[in-house]
Amino acid sequence: MTFFITSAGPGNGANLGGLTGADAHCQKLAAAAGAGNRTWRAYLSTSGPGDQKPVNAKDRIGAGPWHNAKGVQVAANVAELHGDKNNLTKDTQLNEKGEVVNGRGDTPNRHDILTGSQLDGTAFTDGADHTCQNWTGSADGSAQVGHHDRQGGGQNPTSWNSAHASRGCSQENLRGTGGDGLFYCFAAK
Repeated sequence: MTFFITSAGPGNGANLGGLTGADAHCQKLAAAAGAGNRTWRAYLSTSGPGDQKPVNAKDRIGAGPWHNAKGVQVAANVAELHGDKNNLTKDTQLNEKGEVVNGRGDTPNRHDILTGSQLDGTAFTDGADHTCQNWTGSADGSAQVGHHDRQGGGQNPTSWNSAHASRGCSQENLRGTGGDGLFYCFAAK
């Protein structure tokens, strides 16, 4: 396994403890599933507070290939991951336990996956908050999310990484738009 959707978020909405906290959550879940011998990174972009440069999710996750908990390859490399030939579907985007994550039509719907990213895996540079204050906020703001099941509403409803913005950053607001504070984890090494 070198790719999974978190089975649960930390539980504080989009406040993941920043990139460091999100990476640690990935590492913890991977270790519990017997895959802790790799370096895990959350697929999250940040806006680069102050004079810091933005961080692109696609630059954090290594070169691939990536396989789910059942050994199915979801993408060979970063270009394929962000292109039309990836193998990202509801049935292949499993959590670290090898389980299918609820999508549209399931109860509860958990298909909104936090990314803070544009379609190409890069950070937004428009000055708006697409990352709930760089993954430290659980109240005001918004987070860009993707649809792991590749269906639903928003500007890009079939995008796994950039479908629409969340209603807010709290756990309640994330659930209100079809999410649960889940995010993608990739083995970077």
